[in-house]
Amino acid sequence: MAPLEPVYQLKCSCNSYPWGRQGEKSVAARLCAKQPGWVDQKDVSKPFTIEDKPYAEMWMGTYPTLPSYVASTGENLQDLLDRHAEVLVGNPVIEKFGSSMLPFLPKVLSISKALPLQLHPNKDLSSKLHEKHPDQFTDPNHKPEIALALGEFEAFCGFKPLQQISKLMHLDPLKKYLPSIMKPDFDDQQLKAVVKKMLEADDESVKQTYKAITSLSEPDFGPDIYIPKLAPRLAEQYSEADPGLLVALITMNYLVLQRGESIYIPADGIHAYLSGDIIECMARSNNVLNTGFCPRSERDNVDLFISCLTFTPHSGEEAMLRPESFDRSKKHKTIRFAPPMSEFDMLQTTLKAGEKESLGAVKGPGILLATEGSAKMKANGMEVELKEGQVFFVAQGTALEFEAGEEGLLMHMAYVE
Repeated sequence: MAPLEPVYQLKCSCNSYPWGRQGEKSVAARLCAKQPGWVDQKDVSKPFTIEDKPYAEMWMGTYPTLPSYVASTGENLQDLLDRHAEVLVGNPVIEKFGSSMLPFLPKVLSISKALPLQLHPNKDLSSKLHEKHPDQFTDPNHKPEIALALGEFEAFCGFKPLQQISKLMHLDPLKKYLPSIMKPDFDDQQLKAVVKKMLEADDESVKQTYKAITSLSEPDFGPDIYIPKLAPRLAEQYSEADPGLLVALITMNYLVLQRGESIYIPADGIHAYLSGDIIECMARSNNVLNTGFCPRSERDNVDLFISCLTFTPHSGEEAMLRPESFDRSKKHKTIRFAPPMSEFDMLQTTLKAGEKESLGAVKGPGILLATEGSAKMKANGMEVELKEGQVFFVAQGTALEFEAGEEGLLMHMAYVE
């Protein structure tokens, strides 16, 4: 039997959804195409070539919907981890999460239009939904996540401050969505009632409201002057009758992130990404509830959706996930994004041409992506050429060293310990 290696190059896959970026415009597709030996998911004899269609997500890891494979052998990564769990994953992680499966799922997303207005159910509800509807809810886990911008990135994330929502709701076209009994102070329960009314409104009512709010002038919206500008764009992508328009524009934070900025989406946190290329990482799950920015036939039960809503964050600032220093970065070229959850942290290493970085070993496994550029990489003494688009599984206890090539290096690594 061949000795185990500290890192294994992977072959990953890219899926196609209507909201993805077209052909070569998709960073997810371009990175996927640069992996050596990548093959078409539907026909393993066919090399991957970027076609004129939308490419949405490159998945990296062991989730069975779109698993990664060891490049040198073609073996499913999960099979390798199952055979050598103690060495590659490590007992602390296995004991913590109960299996040799990676507890996180990193992706590259390329977004050209709004994803469905959605939330990811918490662990308790996910478990129940998985038991009742295993075809739709394919695992019993929750799915808190982070989104890290590779360039300008637009998103709706969480709810605006209550006072800000209350002022908008008192505009004439929106008053009909207010609860019949109003409390002196607009609170989360009244917000929940507003969102429910919007989601349950019939097509004609939503369309009339859309036309009315787009007829108002910018000053009517206070600080939210983007609403009349953004509304036609969303209506063109979906429909003037889509209730997601009202919920997102009136009640949710609209954020425009720049390269290197990140947001955190908690379990049960309402969100919808609009455009951009991002590194996304989440707890190991693919469960989602959708209620807008999608055909009516694809929307989930409104009562179920509303019952899950959490009201954190309540401002755009609260949604931001700020980077911090990484204590095992020897050259201080690496930062860490640490969401308030145990399944993963994300590292970002940025090197100019010829610069070096050394990362001390972590106590659990990782998935590493050369997002841009190239480098020589040493892993516990083993040296490999790291090129843009390449993905590596990193075994627990592996120290890493990088020397950037002429184009520099941007590297992202999700890990757990």
